[in-house]
Amino acid sequence: MPFPAWKFLCLLFAACLVLGWIDRATAAELRPNIVLIVSDDEGWTDYGFMGHAHIKTPHLDQLADRSVLFERGYVAASLCRPSLASMITGLYPFTHRITGNDVDGRNNREALDQPLRAAFHTLPSFVRELTANGYLAHQSGKWWEGSFEDGGFTHGMTRGGRHGDTGLTIGRTGMSPVTEFIDAASAEKKPFLVWYAPFLPHTPHNPPQRLLDKYIRPNRAEDVAKYYAMCEWFDETCGELLDHLDRRGLQENTVVIYISDNGWAARSTNTADPNQELWSGYALRSKSSPYEMGIRTPIMISWPRHVKPSRSPDLAHAIDLFPTIAAAAGIEAPKNLPGINLLDAKARAKRDTVFGVCHAVFNMTPDNPDATLHYRWGVSGDWKLLLRNNGLDTTDYKNIHIWDQQPVRLYNLKEDPHEQNEQSASHPEVVDRLRKKIEAWHPVGKN
Repeated sequence: MPFPAWKFLCLLFAACLVLGWIDRATAAELRPNIVLIVSDDEGWTDYGFMGHAHIKTPHLDQLADRSVLFERGYVAASLCRPSLASMITGLYPFTHRITGNDVDGRNNREALDQPLRAAFHTLPSFVRELTANGYLAHQSGKWWEGSFEDGGFTHGMTRGGRHGDTGLTIGRTGMSPVTEFIDAASAEKKPFLVWYAPFLPHTPHNPPQRLLDKYIRPNRAEDVAKYYAMCEWFDETCGELLDHLDRRGLQENTVVIYISDNGWAARSTNTADPNQELWSGYALRSKSSPYEMGIRTPIMISWPRHVKPSRSPDLAHAIDLFPTIAAAAGIEAPKNLPGINLLDAKARAKRDTVFGVCHAVFNMTPDNPDATLHYRWGVSGDWKLLLRNNGLDTTDYKNIHIWDQQPVRLYNLKEDPHEQNEQSASHPEVVDRLRKKIEAWHPVGKN
């Protein structure tokens, strides 16, 4: 088997530094730039390259063509804040303690968030590791954990408000903050990180009329048409970013990683479920749920001359971003990270299961994360098991899945990717095997 190019690059950096053939400033210039694109509330099926029949995503399709594409990617939690926190730290929500969007709903949000954020920022992150090793780093879009400076970025847009305040304008009102940063970092001959996590295709679904007109159909619900148009709008902004890298001659030495923070589906796609009346914003089995439309996402990595374009059947996970980015940049990730380097085919081959959790949306319990745990889940081979947490605190007023008290649910994702045929009764041996894996991964109350 040929020696992977990324490993050769990392060893070359180390050898040249040790032998004194290049100084650290020169080595920094040779390191690849990192561009992380994170979409916001986009279902795993909703791209041209994933086979959607209607949504047009030509720019992401082109990126997929030059990437290793993991069609079976997963996030640690199907909700934006804990999902993003897991990407940044490479840890699960019960470890970094950000399990939902707020500590106590809308009550005293900022004051209750302060100690939680302070503790979170003591954890290592790929942002801090990169900037400590000579990278410039720019934040735009979704960012829950204070200001961009709080997160260790050298540049950025968010000043500390909930969701990401002024950072949320990126994409919707142009790309100049990001493109100007890229130009400035290039002029300084510094390697850079771009965190591009726009508030797209997230609500409000207010796409340009020219795009909405493409998706309006007599038999298509309005919320579906608007969402489809938002997905294409997001794709257009990705095209602007990627085209700018090309124009600047930066594509060859830039790692581009794509992932979504969690899934989403329009409410109108789920009207057959009588429980949908409990939740008006979107389909029940999507965002904030443990179902595929909540937790699954394509993950792709492009790095010309280092990564061979392919569609990989391997399982990938958001917790893998930290070790993958560290490996590409030639820096050492913390030893305690549970994820793997997705550039390492041997590590991918050894993995047989990925895991995740779903907690309450609006009332975190940082001192005891499992107090608001709804589900643990595991995907192993073709099978997926959901474990309902029977110890759930039912005072959680935003527990949108309180109707679902079935203790286990089992699905064969190869035969049934949209989870219509629950099979726990007919395959108790699979339930037992996956339950043991999940319990070993995270015994409830042991964090």
